[in-house]
Amino acid sequence: MRRPEIADLMLFATVVIWSLNFTVTKYVLNHGFKPLAYGGVRFTAAAVLFVGVTWVREHSFRLRRRDIPFIVGAAVVGIFLNQVTFVYATKLTTATTVALIFGTLPIMTALFAAAGRIERLHSRFWVAAAVSFAGVCLVALGAKGGIGGDLWGYLLALVGAATWSAYSVAIAPLMTRYTASRISAYALSIGAVLLLIAGAPQLASQDYAALPTLVLVAYVFAVLGPLFLTNLLWFNSIERVGPSRASLYANLQPFLGAIFALLLLSESMTPIQVAGGLLIAAGILLSRGREPVLVPQETPQ
Repeated sequence: MRRPEIADLMLFATVVIWSLNFTVTKYVLNHGFKPLAYGGVRFTAAAVLFVGVTWVREHSFRLRRRDIPFIVGAAVVGIFLNQVTFVYATKLTTATTVALIFGTLPIMTALFAAAGRIERLHSRFWVAAAVSFAGVCLVALGAKGGIGGDLWGYLLALVGAATWSAYSVAIAPLMTRYTASRISAYALSIGAVLLLIAGAPQLASQDYAALPTLVLVAYVFAVLGPLFLTNLLWFNSIERVGPSRASLYANLQPFLGAIFALLLLSESMTPIQVAGGLLIAAGILLSRGREPVLVPQETPQ
């Protein structure tokens, strides 16, 4: 087995931050922030950051004309729809449940990548995905009292996982022509505008002065960590290893999310869930034995 590469470390750091974000989002929504108000303000701040960083580093926001509809569509699905489904899923059910359902990311990403002819997957990948997903199932089965929450929360979390998988695959070909920061500047800006429009009533009625200090601290983390830093890490990693292998690291989210929920939200973890976490890690290690084949993409003129 090879030693960990820079891309592996980037992916692991990304998943740790994402895992913590499930708990942070649940805490923020339980302590006064309305879902769409939170999403709109959060993504607007992240968009401003990416626009500034992109301009300082590149002095250009140029896109090829044929890529513009593609980025707009990816932003609508992967930013706007993903955020709406994520915040309402987290509002309606537990942080652990949402994290567990997001464990389906590798399967969904592989299907989208194969359908989009971006990758040809080796059989070893499917074995790795099956082992890792079996770990997700153990984490779910080991939850005390089963997976609690509202059915709509489950469905919205599933849609949230699907939209992020589709977005990751859709962005992969663009990474050969643009930097992660330029793509994120456009995608987050488009998503922020849509969230501000959809969340206008909640934004107008939100009592910002009444929000506890810890909620404001959590909000700063939610902008700088899960949106700003991880966007750079995740998509630069995808450029190096492909979306399917990258998405396998997302299978750590249920286990790490349960740990953070245990520490911060007083949720519990059973021995079966620990065993599931070990299976998830085993699947990731297995996936590193052989790379998926990246299919060359035509560059539009």
